[in-house]
Amino acid sequence: MDSTNPGLAFEKPILALEEQLAAMQSAGETDAAGAEEIRRLRRELTETTREIYANLTPWQTVQVARHKDRPQTNDYLNLMFDEFVELHGDRHFGDDRAIRTGFAKLDQFKVMVVGHQKGQNLKERSACYFGCAHPEGYRKALKKMLMAAKYKMPVICFIDTPGAYPGIGAEERGQAQAIAENMYEMSRLETPIVCVVIGEGGSGGALGIGVGDRIVMLEHAYYSVISPEGCAGILWKSHEYAEQAANALKFTSKHLPSLGVVDDVIEEPLGGAHRDHYQTASRLKAYLGRSLRMLVDRPIDELLSDRYEKFRRMGVFLDLADGLSGPVENSTAQQPSSVATKDPAAPTSSPVS
Repeated sequence: MDSTNPGLAFEKPILALEEQLAAMQSAGETDAAGAEEIRRLRRELTETTREIYANLTPWQTVQVARHKDRPQTNDYLNLMFDEFVELHGDRHFGDDRAIRTGFAKLDQFKVMVVGHQKGQNLKERSACYFGCAHPEGYRKALKKMLMAAKYKMPVICFIDTPGAYPGIGAEERGQAQAIAENMYEMSRLETPIVCVVIGEGGSGGALGIGVGDRIVMLEHAYYSVISPEGCAGILWKSHEYAEQAANALKFTSKHLPSLGVVDDVIEEPLGGAHRDHYQTASRLKAYLGRSLRMLVDRPIDELLSDRYEKFRRMGVFLDLADGLSGPVENSTAQQPSSVATKDPAAPTSSPVS
C-alpha cells in the first residue's frame, strides 16, 4: 500500500509501525543493534496487523471491501488470465462500463469472464458509475453467458458492487426485469458457473451475476441483501446508523458460510487484499482452477439440479402443512465453507489459503 495513503482509521497502529520501519531502513543502520530493532519492528508489525484484521467489526470489513487500492476485476484479468478478449454491448441500448465481459484463458480452461468494474480514479469511477450497473450491463452479461453456454465454456463472475444503478433512466429501461431475467437464465445455464465476491456484494446488483454452482467470497468482502447505508436509510431514516446496520446484517465471511449462502471463503494476504494484489490473485486462481476441474466433468443435468437445490436450501421458510405457524429453518441447508487448499467440496468453517 502507498505510504502516503492515510489508510483506514483502525489501521493507525499499523501505519505508525510501517512509518517507523521505513525510517529505520532509509537511515541505513547496519550495526547489530539497528538490525535487531528492524527485526523487532517487523515482528511487531506482523503481530499487530494479524490481531487487527482477525477482529474486524462488520463495518470495518465494509471499509476494507471498499478500499481504493483493493484489486478489482481489471486487476484480476491482468494477473490471472491469458488472452483476454473483451466483448461489448447488449445489442439494444449501449455498452455499460460498470460490467466487463470477455473470453479469457485460465490455465487450460477457456472461460467467459463477467465482472463488475468500479474504476481506479475519479474519471474511471464516474465512467463506470462506481460499479453500479445499468440494465444494459446485465443484458450484456447475460448475452455473453449464453454465448459461453453455446460453446461449452465455463463462466467466472467477479462481484464487486454496492448495488445496481438506482437512477430514473435505469428504471425506465427495466432494471428489475434485467436482473430477474439474469437470475432465471443463470439458474438453468448449461455450463459451470463460479461466482466470486471480490469486494462489495450489495443487493440485486450482485445477484444479477451471482447465481452459480460455486458462490465464494474473499475473506474481507461482504455479501448482503442491501448495503449498510441503504439498510440504515430504510430502518433508521439516516445513513448515520450504517455501522449498526452492518452489525445487524450478518454479511461477512464469518457469518455467511454457516448460513449456507457461500460455499467457500478465500483467505486474503495479511492486512487485506489491497496490500498484496499478486498473492490474492494467486490464491484465487488456484481455487478457480480446482473448482473448474471438478465442475467441467459433471453431467449437465446433475449440475443444474444441484445448482437449483443449492439456492432452494438457503434461508428459512413457513411450513403450515403440519400445523406449524412459525418460521422453520431448512433442515437440509448446507454448511459449506470449504478450505481452498483442499478439495473445494470438502466442508470446513475456516478461511482458506
